[in-house]
Amino acid sequence: MDYRLKDNDGGRVQRGWDLQQIVGQLRNLRSGWRQSTKPDGVNYELPSQDALSDILEGVSAALFPRHFGPAGLTEEAVDSFIARTLDEALHSLREQVRRELRLVPYLPGKDAAQLDAKAHEITRAFAAKLPKVRGLLETDILAAYRGDPAARNIDEVLFCYPGIVAIARHRLAHELYLLGAPLLARIISEIAHSATGIDIHPGARIGDSFFIDHGTGVVIGETAVIGKHVRLYQGVTLGAKRFAVDENGALLKGGDRHPIIEDDVVIYAGATILGRITISRGSSIGGNVWLTRSVPPGSNITQAQARNDIFVDGGGI
Repeated sequence: MDYRLKDNDGGRVQRGWDLQQIVGQLRNLRSGWRQSTKPDGVNYELPSQDALSDILEGVSAALFPRHFGPAGLTEEAVDSFIARTLDEALHSLREQVRRELRLVPYLPGKDAAQLDAKAHEITRAFAAKLPKVRGLLETDILAAYRGDPAARNIDEVLFCYPGIVAIARHRLAHELYLLGAPLLARIISEIAHSATGIDIHPGARIGDSFFIDHGTGVVIGETAVIGKHVRLYQGVTLGAKRFAVDENGALLKGGDRHPIIEDDVVIYAGATILGRITISRGSSIGGNVWLTRSVPPGSNITQAQARNDIFVDGGGI
């Protein structure tokens, strides 16, 4: 095949890119990749990040139609708008769930009718969770408004706070994660990460009235558990201290490896909290603290205190 490009007159132009050779090499690499990663040899349609972005916009508009719905939406037309918007978003989501289910290796037979039924079941269950998500987000929005003296009103928080965008996307992604669509959940979390600089794994469990102030650089790991009325500032990491491996040196997947943050905790900018430790109720963790041990209720941990720790068993890594 001739891979040279056409000029404006329909003639062939050789630009010196050696496209025929490069295209052939890429074809061979794709073929080898398929053989090593897809034993059944079938290339299924993959979930679409663009489609999920549109779904998020639709669901956000349905949850908060006054802020993210069309201009001029009247009170009389709100319910009809929500029904129409949700129906379209959920129909699209069902197709994305179906695509993910096709990739699951242990589903027996991957019968099309069974996959469609399972995708419909997951999507229906997700839709039923939306009122709960809306209620949780109301507590998050109020926490941001009450916790930031710069916030003038609720509308400013909804429109302008990256922490609200991140937690809104997380709460939707978390429901999909629990319902059996972890790939879609992870894609949604990365859409939020790209938009806000806040990286929350969809597996993380987060209680109500959660507030991330500023937010850039916050990382929350998969097995983190966060209680109620918790506030984080920019650059906070809730991560794993070390990773277990098998006899061949490969990482063992799963396991509780991230912190538990109890109710009414404040963690200031740049703090790094690692491992399955507990930051107990009412504690305050100062900026730039490196913490790998649990602390009792009401603790006030500062950088000077943390510097006296003796790092053992990977704690200083």
